[in-house]
Amino acid sequence: MPTRPMLSQLDARYDLIVVGGGINGAGIFQAAARRGLQALLIDAGDFASGTSSASSKLVHGGLRYLKNGQWRLTLESVRERERLLREVPGLVEPLRFLMPIYRDRKPGRRLMQFGLRVYDLMAGSQRSRWLDAEAVQAAEGDLRSAQLLGAMAYDDAVTDDARLVLRLVFDGVAADGTALNYVRATLLRDGHLVVGVRLHDAVQGGARDIAATVVVNAAGALADRVPDAPAGAPLLRPLRGSHLVLPTSLLPIRHAVSWLHPRDGRPVFVHPWEGAVICGTTDVDHDGDPADVRATAAELDYLLEALQAQFPQRRWRLADAVSVYAGVRPVVAGGHDDPSRESRESAMWQSPGLIGTAGGKLTTFRVTAQQVLRAARRELPALRGRHDGALFAGERATDRLGGRYGASAAATMRADPASAQAPLAGTPYSLAELRWSLQHEAVVHLDDLLLRRSRLGLVAAGGGEALLPQIGALCQQELGWDDLRWQREYERYLTLWRHRHAPPV
Repeated sequence: MPTRPMLSQLDARYDLIVVGGGINGAGIFQAAARRGLQALLIDAGDFASGTSSASSKLVHGGLRYLKNGQWRLTLESVRERERLLREVPGLVEPLRFLMPIYRDRKPGRRLMQFGLRVYDLMAGSQRSRWLDAEAVQAAEGDLRSAQLLGAMAYDDAVTDDARLVLRLVFDGVAADGTALNYVRATLLRDGHLVVGVRLHDAVQGGARDIAATVVVNAAGALADRVPDAPAGAPLLRPLRGSHLVLPTSLLPIRHAVSWLHPRDGRPVFVHPWEGAVICGTTDVDHDGDPADVRATAAELDYLLEALQAQFPQRRWRLADAVSVYAGVRPVVAGGHDDPSRESRESAMWQSPGLIGTAGGKLTTFRVTAQQVLRAARRELPALRGRHDGALFAGERATDRLGGRYGASAAATMRADPASAQAPLAGTPYSLAELRWSLQHEAVVHLDDLLLRRSRLGLVAAGGGEALLPQIGALCQQELGWDDLRWQREYERYLTLWRHRHAPPV
């Protein structure tokens, strides 16, 4: 996708138009394009700019859902986790968890062993095991040692959530789909029938009506706010999850660690990610704008309290964090007082010409895509049968670059000079990666590049501010930005970073 299309370049009609470029929308778009449909994906912001770049970064079965009796969701999630591990190594990677067990805390060893035995059966292999206290301390010496009996070790997986979305989007484009970011959609109706969308381009200006056989509302936390959408969407309960990003020098862990918060018994965790450590997460009602999400002081204090309980060897301060981030889960309201009791099942609804989907988990996006396309089959006879092949077409890559960008893109980056491939400021990212994204991945704003195409804004000190002169020269070279445009992008990015991601001092 070397250039971003203009509205005037779009066809007058598409088989399927997907509104929403998060994980579900991207998965539906990619599946539709690969099955021969004329598909268009649009997002009012950047691809993955909402919940799908602000998750906990875990591809997991949802061990805690077993406790809530959500057996089908857990089984579905475990199977999808295993498939992603097989098909997208380098992007979805195995992650070993430790759940320390203490004499004076829940959960107990027997309960965890039973739950993990079920978890393993769902995955089809026995992976969890008991570690005694000595082995636990050898594995992670900073854990609280008082009253430690041992730990249950088990497996899940980790990903770069935004890069997973972007690979789906650009794979769909490679299959002759069309994708546009920063385009707002209003549904067009003929009576009760949805017949297309009116698109408003925030980048180049202008508006255009595009017809569609089927429109899919996959707008996530904004799914019940799409203009002129017919009634029928379920009531959503936006739940905010906030996270701390810590430097590895502060918490040099080699495994993920999960435990129950001492205040309310909710599961919390830390895990290594992109050269840093993520601590999460909260689960609270979000009453504000789903497009403007910030972690609150109370949530960050909650996470510090959890860290202090599990890693008491030092005094934890928010100022020590590299960054913070928060996202809104578009959970379907189920009437529970406790937000964590709400189901993470997806929901689908239909009206003439429209299919809506909301809820679900990052891990199960492919299942959601299959459900939506099955529902669309009556109106779309061109839709070929179910596709059960590998998630991504072409050569299977196993390394980090290949997993995140695809094998051919990775080969191009590895041909760059060694200086361009050198890691930037102790992060996993390089100028070669940034250049590729600028050339091929529809970057419109600097925050697209630093918060989603790469994650420099989350894992580099100060959001990568010290790197901006170097990155600015690259942006001007590849995107043709003049000095005035660069200054605007520089100020836009730092304002956004300080508003949403800067740790309190």
